[in-house]
Amino acid sequence: MIILLKNISILMLFLGMQCVLYSQIYFQDRASVLGLNLSTGNTYLGNGVSFFDYNQDGWDDITLATGAEDKVRFFKNVFGSFFEEFLLDVPIYQSKQINWVDFDNDGDYDLFVTSDTNGNRLYQNDGNFNFIDITETVGLPTQNLFTYGASWGDYNNDGFLDLFICNRDEYNLETPNFLFRNNGDGSFTDVSIEAGIKTTSEMSFCAAFFDYNNDGFQDIYVSNDKTSFRNTLYKNNGNGTFTDVSEISGTDIGIDAMSVTIDDFNYDGWMDIYITNGTEGNVFFQNNGDGTFTDIAQSTGTLFNSIGWGAVFFDAENDTDLDLYVSGNYIPNPIYLSSAFYENNGQGIFNIPSNSGLGNDTGESFSNAIGDFNNDGLSDIIVTNGNNENIFLWQNQTTTANNWLKVYLEGTQSNRDGIGSLIEISVNGNIQYRYTLCGEGYLSQNSGTEIFGVGTASAIDYVKVNWLSGIEDIVYNVSPNQKLNIVEGATLSVNQLNNNFRLNYNNPVDNTLTLSSTNEINNIQFYNYLGQEVYKNSKINARQFEVRSTLFKFRYLYCSA
Repeated sequence: MIILLKNISILMLFLGMQCVLYSQIYFQDRASVLGLNLSTGNTYLGNGVSFFDYNQDGWDDITLATGAEDKVRFFKNVFGSFFEEFLLDVPIYQSKQINWVDFDNDGDYDLFVTSDTNGNRLYQNDGNFNFIDITETVGLPTQNLFTYGASWGDYNNDGFLDLFICNRDEYNLETPNFLFRNNGDGSFTDVSIEAGIKTTSEMSFCAAFFDYNNDGFQDIYVSNDKTSFRNTLYKNNGNGTFTDVSEISGTDIGIDAMSVTIDDFNYDGWMDIYITNGTEGNVFFQNNGDGTFTDIAQSTGTLFNSIGWGAVFFDAENDTDLDLYVSGNYIPNPIYLSSAFYENNGQGIFNIPSNSGLGNDTGESFSNAIGDFNNDGLSDIIVTNGNNENIFLWQNQTTTANNWLKVYLEGTQSNRDGIGSLIEISVNGNIQYRYTLCGEGYLSQNSGTEIFGVGTASAIDYVKVNWLSGIEDIVYNVSPNQKLNIVEGATLSVNQLNNNFRLNYNNPVDNTLTLSSTNEINNIQFYNYLGQEVYKNSKINARQFEVRSTLFKFRYLYCSA
């Protein structure tokens, strides 16, 4: 049955009690009316943007890298409108990427700024929004390294975020990329050589930490400019070193690679990579799950074939599948796209709708990032432009009855930001995944809150988080249209031996913990997060077992049966 109502087309597919809703996607540039009537300058190859809630008030703020005539600019989000504030006295020079990151795990966000002209800077937040330049004192270089992208991840799983910087030394071709280990005491150590990072200049724009082989350790993918510098995939060996697996994985492409965008577009549990390029076409690497990747850009309709820069996956209409937005340089030639919004048809094929409001701009666009500036559950897009053109803030004005869920993470054993975590949700048995990053796309930082579209579902079966520490948190029967804050270890993690085993509980357990199984439970052991056994019973021999005790008021508790 098809019902047409004004600008909404609704297709009802009655499959038992399930209904899928299709909505007309529409975006409008609202930058000027929301307090963002400005440009970031005329910087060579553009400036980056952060769409991140830096003051932790629940509203996504905007931070802009700028050209040589300006300082980094900060725009506080006040209930959906933006007001410029002056947080710190950053010198006037050309900046490239902004990372808000809690590098010291103290609960507030510090600021890392890259530059290709004046060196990079790390500013520590004292908790009261007083920022101190600690770059030199923590062991990070202050000289100009021609840096573009910066990405943060925890490559050694010690709970502290490490730093990978991409250097594009096009003048001397001498400066390599660097990996800095966070020592956990407020200092960093250059471990590039011992870790196996290439010591030659690679003309690198951007990189991303992600776990391509699902072994629990973060790998690194690097996009390199110019065809003579092939992209690099570093496999994390789990012992502090990396192995270059670019060739054997099929990811060693030689293109004008601009960005690294990570997501799981087909929800198979393996992270995919989208890479923008010049006019030869973008690359879309599908992760085959066996250590190799296949370029599916042409077969999925996402080749772009224009001058591509930033790219980001998101669910525009919250219909449960991931769409794609690509920024590009406008050229007054009908062959080239100035940008493209690719709508996922639900089967992994993407099309460019003619009436989305996106894709017809005339901006010389570079960086883009997603956030939800008005907290309506729809992802909005901010885009920076060159040539002194004003930025875009594409407000998502899609009218839909689809529901959504926001997930915000707070690490305890893992890094405080929860970077490197895999979030899994189930909606009517259908699985979706998100992977958390810091420093992604082209010189961008997306919101620290992940948005899932859940269609017309009235309940989410569960939300599961796999943290870098190995801790697994699960929340069952979650209502949509809310922001769900998950603290690492706040739920009782279960070593589920098979699909027939179930644990019923409130955490912490007040009086009764109930275990049930279709098979007979013979014995049970409980351990706290230190690995200490706190309870054991080997004489159960029943399909249901109850423990009445206050013994289980632990923040972290593991169960095996």
